[in-house]
Amino acid sequence: MSSWRPITPDPFWKRWLPQWLHAPAIWTFRAAILGLVCFLGFAFFYFLLAMRFDLDEVAKLPAGTILYDRNGTELPSSFGDGRRLAKRQDLPEFMVQALQAREDARFYQHGGVDYRGLARATLRNLKDRDFTQGASTLTMQLARNTYEIRAKSLHRKFLEIALTLRIESRYEKDEILTHYLNRIYFGAGAHGVEKAARTYFQRPVSELHEGECALIVGIIRGPHIFSPFRNLDAALAQRDETLSRMVAMGFITEAERKTIAARPLRLANETERETQRSYALQAAMRELNRILDSLDIRLDGLHVKTTLDAAWQARLESELNRAVLDLEKEPSWKHPIHSSHSPGQETDYLQYAAVTTETKTGAILALIGGRDFTHSAVDRSRSRRDLGSAFEPFVAAAASERGKLVLPGRPVQTGRQIGPAEVERLAKRCGIAGPFLKTEDLFRGSVAATPMEMSVGLATLGNQGKRPKPVLIREIRDAEGTLIYTAKTNLTPALSPEAAIDATSVLKRHAGTRCFTGATGSERDAWTLRLGPSGSTAIWLGFDKPTAIARETRLNALLQEFVSRLGNT
Repeated sequence: MSSWRPITPDPFWKRWLPQWLHAPAIWTFRAAILGLVCFLGFAFFYFLLAMRFDLDEVAKLPAGTILYDRNGTELPSSFGDGRRLAKRQDLPEFMVQALQAREDARFYQHGGVDYRGLARATLRNLKDRDFTQGASTLTMQLARNTYEIRAKSLHRKFLEIALTLRIESRYEKDEILTHYLNRIYFGAGAHGVEKAARTYFQRPVSELHEGECALIVGIIRGPHIFSPFRNLDAALAQRDETLSRMVAMGFITEAERKTIAARPLRLANETERETQRSYALQAAMRELNRILDSLDIRLDGLHVKTTLDAAWQARLESELNRAVLDLEKEPSWKHPIHSSHSPGQETDYLQYAAVTTETKTGAILALIGGRDFTHSAVDRSRSRRDLGSAFEPFVAAAASERGKLVLPGRPVQTGRQIGPAEVERLAKRCGIAGPFLKTEDLFRGSVAATPMEMSVGLATLGNQGKRPKPVLIREIRDAEGTLIYTAKTNLTPALSPEAAIDATSVLKRHAGTRCFTGATGSERDAWTLRLGPSGSTAIWLGFDKPTAIARETRLNALLQEFVSRLGNT
């Protein structure tokens, strides 16, 4: 039996290639197969990781930030209250084009990953030996913001790409763009483009003109440093850069760019920026925004513990309101009486403001900026009013610091021992900014201060001469409960402990507290200083348009009765 078999001809590539290339070709082919298998395994691994994430989260409105008092009681207003999602039809077409020009020129062409841009960025990163370039598309940024993928590592980048491809397969391009604008942070506490439009311009995003759209888009790359509230020049520079990019892409002409850039912005003024329900929350939000900006925190769904004591805040408000109502019910009262049913009217009724500061730490326990927030959002705890006799403790502190006698009830004689300049210097160290009169009338209280400054100044006297820095935000945690910020007590030496003790000698002891009540000589401003076991409270009473309130003796009686009702707290 024959064992002959036909000779199998060499494959075409062997006949085509020279003999010396056969072995390298075989090894190259095997390496390619191995590389393909590794790549497929690598891709499958990240595909499995990406499958763990819920794509429904992309379209969900991020949770609002919740505020708590110092004891963990949730405060009645949350940072996310009133947040609204913008719909695609709400977005001006000019804003969409500006976003393309500035953030992702090929958004409607690529499949979620701009491979050309990614290749350029990879080469640059290899050259710099650092992650200096990202080449992130809008979809990649949406994935990063939705799932908080922020660490700069290759693993995170590959996961981001896998999630991006899943998002692109699930959502239409316009949906992706809208979800992106609804989610990202625009500074000044504004998460989402609709909140940003209302925060910066006090109007919905659909009503923004071209220059405002370009400015909003320009904020994206640096929501803290490019916020027009913080740095208008930087914000305008970003707007102009966005418009220039639109010219380069053919969206607008150079002449149109100049016309748009010359159109005035309709930025909200300071009083229009506040949207909270109370003076204390308004102030807390203001401080929270400063912290978020300074630390470049862009997260939402935060849990923020304030320094406020909700129970003490309510009690202080209740007793103050009761005292003022009692005064207005007297037959001799001739001034307008407040009616909460007439918001926006120019009724100049009796107002009050109060601040309680934790003496040893500077934590603000209560803040009242006026009688009715819904009628007037002006925070009078930051308004300067004449002090009159309420300045006596600081005259006493200055005299004692210089080794002179403190003569309770005789501030002029006490102050003459050292002169106005020394009293002013010491008062400034205690946190009172003035302005100060340069004559002996300063000893009689010819100086202006805010209730906040007076509360801190009183705390300085009660804290053995160490001035605490006032704070309203105690700690911040992210949505998972991880601590990302905690306030630190900041004390500045202002005067000696002996001088601080001597200064408090002018405060009358009453029900476990040390208090001082008094009015200016014009009877237009009345003050109460109350140094309790743990808190230092400064209270002002008066009219927004300075007007005599009542006879000084009646004011003192009213304020002393008010202090008695507060008790030992």
